[in-house]
Amino acid sequence: MNMSLALPSGILKIWEQVKTALDVVRPAETALQVPTREEDLASLCETLLARREENAGVKLVAEILDKYQSFSEEGRCRFLNVLADNFGPDVARLGTAVLAYQASPDDLAYRELQAAVEPRRQRLIRLLNFAPQGTFKIVQMRADAIRMRSRIPRFAQLDSDFVHIFRAWFNRGFLVLKQVDWSSPAQVLAKIIQYEAVHDIKDWSDLQSRIDPDDRRCFAFFHPQIPDEPLIFIEVALTLDIPSTIESLLTNKRAAIRASEARTAVFYSISNCNIGLRGIPFGNFLVKHVVEVLRRDLPALQTFVTLSPLPGFAAWLAKERKGTTDALISAEEGLQLAAMDNEDWHRDAAAVESVRPVLLAAAARYLLRAKDEFGLTPDPVARFHLGNGARLNRINMLGDVSPRGMRQAHGFMVNYLYDLKTIEANQEAIAVNGTIDSSAAVRDLLRVGGKPARQKRATAASA
Repeated sequence: MNMSLALPSGILKIWEQVKTALDVVRPAETALQVPTREEDLASLCETLLARREENAGVKLVAEILDKYQSFSEEGRCRFLNVLADNFGPDVARLGTAVLAYQASPDDLAYRELQAAVEPRRQRLIRLLNFAPQGTFKIVQMRADAIRMRSRIPRFAQLDSDFVHIFRAWFNRGFLVLKQVDWSSPAQVLAKIIQYEAVHDIKDWSDLQSRIDPDDRRCFAFFHPQIPDEPLIFIEVALTLDIPSTIESLLTNKRAAIRASEARTAVFYSISNCNIGLRGIPFGNFLVKHVVEVLRRDLPALQTFVTLSPLPGFAAWLAKERKGTTDALISAEEGLQLAAMDNEDWHRDAAAVESVRPVLLAAAARYLLRAKDEFGLTPDPVARFHLGNGARLNRINMLGDVSPRGMRQAHGFMVNYLYDLKTIEANQEAIAVNGTIDSSAAVRDLLRVGGKPARQKRATAASA
């Protein structure tokens, strides 16, 4: 409406003044919007970063983490994207620091370059650790980011900063190894049941059978800031000989022995407990530390070996049979595996014998010859133990006939041998040359129908 055509000039002037006042009280559509909760939290983070470290204040860092935890999944995702997009290095400061260091690489310029290259996220993460239970909450924040990685375009940069910080916080010097037994706090025992990732623990009775008998052990790494949260744990069976099946270790009908009688320590399950600590390599230290503890406490032990799953084997073999991967299985050998197309093939003795030679050869080739895109052993469990300095000692057909074992590995399990005299040499050999230390029994399996060089070892390998 054109008010100038309907009102006298005096009234029009008053109307314009009222309209202006109304526009101040009632913002136009183009006025600034109220900040979102994620933007408000990002503003608190900026406030925290503007403070000196000694003045960060527990109240503020606690408020930031509490607000984050109160968000829905969508809110957390939006905040993590803000963290990834807006809290990297100060690019202008970094550019100036680089030029200054190039012009005069003195101590002052070096310190400024060092400060400028650090992403602001890293300092923020360290400051948030001042909050009560800050370490655990930050680990959970990274777990959120990993779960939402497909929705965070700059996830790799964000995650790199988490990992950089966590490698310092969770290095071997800070970790505490504890034995978990039936007298451990109920909260810890519940976490062992919850986090068991290899062989499910059905109930409390099942847990007791794994940690309470004299010939069983369970060890876990803990962090002083997270005392009731196991970071990673390993289950150990003390036996007379090297086992070939997981059932022989887990059955309630087994004949228990005294720990002092045992000659072999079998590591049959290693489980990481928190997705937020994925990629932090404390698992490498766990096996070696447990070996040292067992050798000290039970000097009669002679052999330290795993009974490990082969989780990538079934998927790899399926591709091999289609001719889509390494061409380590010939077309003729693939046809000889036709009996495996029946999902109950392992219950048929004739079917098992018909596929045994080719299937054992395929498993040996998968472990010794197959490579991933980085030139490494494709199986994650094999990569862990071999990279940790173990020897590929024995391949066990139908070592785990549980639904998971058949689905992932056609029932195969592997014994990796930890010999303290050769661990360091094996680590160097595989790291430098990709050389895998393996027993003659395993190498004999590579050729289908080949006459084993050592009949006794070959028979053990195909048990």
